Amino acid sequence: MPREGLQLRLEIEEGTKRVVAVGIDYAGSTLQVQPFAAPRTSGLWHEIRAQIVEQVRSQGGEVQERDGVFGPEVIARIPVTGGEAGATRIARFVGVDGPRWFLRGVIAGQGAIEAEAAAAIDDVFRGIVVVRGTTPMPPRDLIPLQVPQGATAAGTATAPAAPTA
Repeated sequence: MPREGLQLRLEIEEGTKRVVAVGIDYAGSTLQVQPFAAPRTSGLWHEIRAQIVEQVRSQGGEVQERDGVFGPEVIARIPVTGGEAGATRIARFVGVDGPRWFLRGVIAGQGAIEAEAAAAIDDVFRGIVVVRGTTPMPPRDLIPLQVPQGATAAGTATAPAAPTA
């Protein structure tokens, strides 16, 4: 569903030129999404959540796990490298396990710290449609992302658009 003020950004891997993530700026928040293949029998979010917690702690950050609108989520206070001493940024990690797919979202900005902004960016995340396809893929492989119609070569949508993966 198109939204006024939504900016879409495609994150492209240098060497392969493939789209590896979609960045969405909306209402003072940034949401990065990535869809992954998942096993038929179980989801990935419980494992990935544990890895996020471990990684943030290994960087000297702090984490809190809590129940959010999509189930368990991680709030991370991550040290900023190269900034002033003690500077941190807050990120909220959300995940949804679907049939043979997993969608991870990383929220920064107002949606990571303020309830009303969180509700707005959560609504954008909720509107994302993952089309897994029938091609066999190992679990944790990135599901290929398609450039949406109306996107420019620079990766910014010319009109507000909801990403599909």
